[in-house]
Amino acid sequence: QVQLVESGGGLVQAGGSLRLSCAASGRAFNNFGMGWFRQAPGKERELVAAINWSGNVVYYATSVKGRFTISRNNAKATVYLQMNSLKPEDTALYYCGKGRDQYAGASGTDYDYWGQGTQVTVSS
Repeated sequence: QVQLVESGGGLVQAGGSLRLSCAASGRAFNNFGMGWFRQAPGKERELVAAINWSGNVVYYATSVKGRFTISRNNAKATVYLQMNSLKPEDTALYYCGKGRDQYAGASGTDYDYWGQGTQVTVSS
């Protein structure tokens, strides 16, 4: 069993920054890739960033490339999402997912556990 708890969301003006954190407990964190997802009302879930078990391979959705940075600290069993130059269209519920294996999965089917999420709202 794995528990994932996100934090760091909030309300920010367009152009601002936020740093999300996802703390994991349960199974060995550093054996698995991790990802950040988001879902806005009326839209499908989107994988925005992923990172492999060691942190040296990452994936970004085109919509966030160059603005978001995913990283992890295996000693703290935590994965982060630094979000810069935020836009109103980034508004969504953001949540992290645990990968099924050690890779930076680029599909939602590559993940098997998700947290409850943290809300990010970007005002124009």
